[in-house]
Amino acid sequence: MRNETLGGYPSIDSFVRAKLDRLFSGELSFSRLFSEMFSEGGNVLYERSRGYKIEYTTYEKAKEDALSMAGYLASRLSDIEEGSVVGLYGGNSLKWIELFWAILAAGYRPLLMNTRLDGETLASALRACGAKAVISEGVTFPITTVGFSEVEASGEDPGREFGAEILVMSSGTSSSVKLCAYTAAQFARQISDSAELIRRQKLVKKHYEGRLKLLAFLPFYHVFGLIAMYIWFGFFSRTLVHLPDLRPETILGTIRRHKVTHIFAVPLFWERVYAEAVKTIRSRGEKTFEKFRKGLSIYEKLSFSPALASAFSKAAFKEVRENLFGESISFMITGGSEISREALLFFNAVGYRLADGYGMTEIGITSVELSDRPAFLVGGFVGEPLKSVEYDISPEGELLVRGESLAKYVIEGGVRRENTGWFRTGDLAERQGGHYRILGRRDDLVVSASGENLNPNIIEPKFNIAGVKRAALINGGGSKPRAVLLISVSDHLPEEKLRSIEAEVRAKANDLGLSSELGGIYLTASELMGEDEFKLNRSRLRRAYAAGELSPAVPSAPAAGADGDPILSRVTEIFAAALEKDAGEISADTDFFIDGGGTSLDYFAMLSRLSEDFGLSLPAEAGASLASPRAVAEYIKAGKEDADIVF
Repeated sequence: MRNETLGGYPSIDSFVRAKLDRLFSGELSFSRLFSEMFSEGGNVLYERSRGYKIEYTTYEKAKEDALSMAGYLASRLSDIEEGSVVGLYGGNSLKWIELFWAILAAGYRPLLMNTRLDGETLASALRACGAKAVISEGVTFPITTVGFSEVEASGEDPGREFGAEILVMSSGTSSSVKLCAYTAAQFARQISDSAELIRRQKLVKKHYEGRLKLLAFLPFYHVFGLIAMYIWFGFFSRTLVHLPDLRPETILGTIRRHKVTHIFAVPLFWERVYAEAVKTIRSRGEKTFEKFRKGLSIYEKLSFSPALASAFSKAAFKEVRENLFGESISFMITGGSEISREALLFFNAVGYRLADGYGMTEIGITSVELSDRPAFLVGGFVGEPLKSVEYDISPEGELLVRGESLAKYVIEGGVRRENTGWFRTGDLAERQGGHYRILGRRDDLVVSASGENLNPNIIEPKFNIAGVKRAALINGGGSKPRAVLLISVSDHLPEEKLRSIEAEVRAKANDLGLSSELGGIYLTASELMGEDEFKLNRSRLRRAYAAGELSPAVPSAPAAGADGDPILSRVTEIFAAALEKDAGEISADTDFFIDGGGTSLDYFAMLSRLSEDFGLSLPAEAGASLASPRAVAEYIKAGKEDADIVF
């Protein structure tokens, strides 16, 4: 069947070559990039669910709207000089894409603002680059602010020269953030790199029912989301699928309904999906779970033959795929931080290709593991450097990168520096058979009491034991080297349970030979990873620990229901069952999500059980307001004041 989305070319490869030839046939500018990106006007750029219908927007329609919005902005911001920086603040949407191009077409340089950062940090970033205005979704800034809803496709193409660069914002501390500038030339090299992926790995270009669709999961303002998701796929006129929210049921439902083929996400996403899948498989009985584990083992044993391993996965794990993403998925990438070997093994073994990739805000996306060999896929390798860059490893083991696709310059702390020569990534790496593997951050290495360097990325996963939410190894500071192991636990555990966890942590440290290397083990009720973080920020944890800002884990009050309250006692039992914990671990104020680690799927299942038990409908939309046994019990009491409750 002929693929009608390839601009009339007979194959994907010929289509890709023709697009690249046209892009590089003249001066590289954002105007040329815009023209080529939207040249297949009839293809679908963006699709989203609207009730029972799916709404489609073509490249032609989006192009018209972007140029019309550019005319509106040129008029609205007429007092702002062309070439000035204009911020873009908002979540993923079709309008974000259109405004991105509208700012460029109006002659300005867009600053892609990280919506996860606080107002003070964002204001500092705006000052650092001399921004004159912000196009914002719902937030007002201390400079001219134009709301998303105000910008209409009501102007005319201003006919201005496109802006010359784009500024991408890194995640930063409360005092500083890096702004990395990319020109069209650097983006063109990144696009050329993506063509190299298409050439070398057939699954990257695999369509499903004639379409290639990428889930718009990562934020467009992030370098990973901007380049690997939007620029790579948008240039070749593929389709982005809108994701309304990040609830598990929404993600799975969107993937299935829209028949998504590609998913790019951070390790946190894959780890959660993996944990939920294993939990579901285990719930079907020990015999089923043992069969599943045996299947994983067979997949690894077949690593000598990628073809055999793939064939086995397709046949043995068909039911797992049917209950997860379905059969439309062809290629997935993880990046941004370390992912566990267990998660990589799971996804690749069940028949989905999950590859690890590497990149940074300052250098863009520089490598993706393209091998078919399970040993490389499961081993956490990030592949070989892409065509536009080269790698080297310093004598200290640090990964160095240089090439044509790196950011042109970086602004940090108000100081601009050109991004030339070898870029020091700060990541420790090793090379095996031409493939690179990231070992952790050089700054994260912790000096032990004996002077040894301890790598947190290797040590922390060893403390994945019952009752421990997360572990972090940090340098505790002081005049002498002091490695401190932070152990995050729930805030409402009985004293006996706390002592048991601490004893097991100490036993594990002893087994690993760390007892004499650690300067302390600190059990904390604080979350080690912030809500807005994709990975552990050990620098922030070091500061918080030194300042005494991490709350100690203290024993809870007696378990809920001990006061003779039958409703509270029964609610506590149901909470414990939903979280797969002992009732003694749940107190009246245990938060289902924060303390218990429950997911939205677990929560809705629990509400259904509570409704059955008490004959009272509990509102699913209540969320955080009904997240503890006490809150639920009080809600039930208020609704059944005149009813007899029998247990």
